Amino acid sequence: MSQDLDNIFGNFEENNIFKDKSLLQARYQPENIPFREEQIAQIAQILGPVLRGDRPSNLFLYGKTGTGKTLSIQKVKNELIKRVKQDSGFKLRIEYLNCKLKKIADTEYRILAELIDKMGGSVPATGLPTQAVYSKFVDIVDQEKQLVVLVLDEIDQTVKKISSDFLYNLTRLNSELSKSQISIIGISNDLTFLDELDPRVRSSLGEEEIVFPPYNALQLQDILKQRSEEAFKEKVVQDGAIAKCAAFAAREHGDARRALDLLRVAGELAERDGSRKILLKHIDESNAKIEKDKILDVIRSEPKQFQLVLYSIIKLSEQRAKGGKGMQRTLSPDKQDPIFTGDVYHYYQQVCETSKCDVLTQRRVSDIIQEFDMLGIINVRVISKGRGGRMREIKLAIGSNIMDKAKEIVKESLGYT
Repeated sequence: MSQDLDNIFGNFEENNIFKDKSLLQARYQPENIPFREEQIAQIAQILGPVLRGDRPSNLFLYGKTGTGKTLSIQKVKNELIKRVKQDSGFKLRIEYLNCKLKKIADTEYRILAELIDKMGGSVPATGLPTQAVYSKFVDIVDQEKQLVVLVLDEIDQTVKKISSDFLYNLTRLNSELSKSQISIIGISNDLTFLDELDPRVRSSLGEEEIVFPPYNALQLQDILKQRSEEAFKEKVVQDGAIAKCAAFAAREHGDARRALDLLRVAGELAERDGSRKILLKHIDESNAKIEKDKILDVIRSEPKQFQLVLYSIIKLSEQRAKGGKGMQRTLSPDKQDPIFTGDVYHYYQQVCETSKCDVLTQRRVSDIIQEFDMLGIINVRVISKGRGGRMREIKLAIGSNIMDKAKEIVKESLGYT
C-alpha cells in the first residue's frame, strides 16, 4: 500500500503537466478578452457618464453561458473604479451580485439583505417586513452623495423564483433618493427574458441592451490556445486535443467556460494517469466527467421548492417504470412511461403536505418544469389533444449511471431518509 501511495504522490510531485492551473479556472480574470472588444466598447460607452457623476442608463446583457458577459462587465467595472478621482465630489460604487447563489436566490428579502451587507450595513436573516428592508436599503444608499451601479448576474433566475415586481421596485428607487442615484445592469442567459416581463418593468429596465453571441469553434480554439500556453508546460498538449475541446464546447452553444473546464479536467486526468501529455482520450474522459458533475451540481444547488418538484418527478417516474411483477426496471428516458404536468403537480401537492411545505401554484410549478427541461434534467414534449388542448409530456433525462446519486442528493437536501 505504501508503494502504491508513493507512486500516486510521485505523479503530482513531478508536476509534468501544469505550469499555472489557475488560468483555466472560472475565477481567473484575463487582461484581454478575445472576440469581445465590440461588446466591451459598448458597455464602456453606456457606463462612461459615471466618470462625471451622471447616472448611466440601465443596461441589459444577454448571451448563453460562457459567452463573456460577466468577464466583460468586470473589466469595464475595474477600469471605471480606477479612473474616478478622489476629489470628484461623489463616490462610485459598482456592486456585483450573482442572483443564482442558493443563499440569496429564493426571496426578495435575501437579495436586498445581501446588497445591504455589501454596502456595509446589516439586517437579520429573517423577521422584518420586506418593505422595511427596502427602507433600510434606501437609507444606506442615500447616506452620502454617490452613484450606485448594481450588477445583477443571472437575473432571470431570480425573476422566475420571485417575480418581476422585484425588478420594478428597484428601478423606481431613484424617486426616493435625494443624494444618490442607482443604475441597474442585468445579466441573463435567457435571450427572451425581457420579452416575457410585464411591459412596465421592461420599459423601466431595458433602456440599453447588448447581445453576446456564442463563440464558434475557431474562436474557442484561439482562446484555449492562448490560455494553454501559460497554463501548461511546453509540448504537453497532444495535437488535436485543443481542437477537440473546442468542438465539444461549440456544440454547447459556444461556451468558453466549458471549453476551459474541459481542458483543465483533461489535464488533471492526465496527471492522475501519470501521463506526460494530455491525450485525446483524456479530452473524452473529461467531457464524460463534466457532463455527470454538471447535472449533479445543478440538482444540489437548486432551492427547496425546485427539489420538491424534482423529487415528485423522480417518484412518479419510478412508479411508471415498475414491471408487471412489481420489480422496478432501470430508469431510462427511452423506456419509462410518460408522465404529464398535471400528474407532477398532484404528486407535488401531496409531498408538500407530508413535509409541511408551502404549495406553489400550478403555473409556478410549470415554470420550474420548464427550467428543468432547459437544464437537461428532463425532456418535455408538447402533445396536441385536438379540442382537448395541449399537454406536456415529461420524461426524466438523468442517466441511469447517476440516478442513484441524484436521488440521494434530493432526499438528503429535503431531509428524507
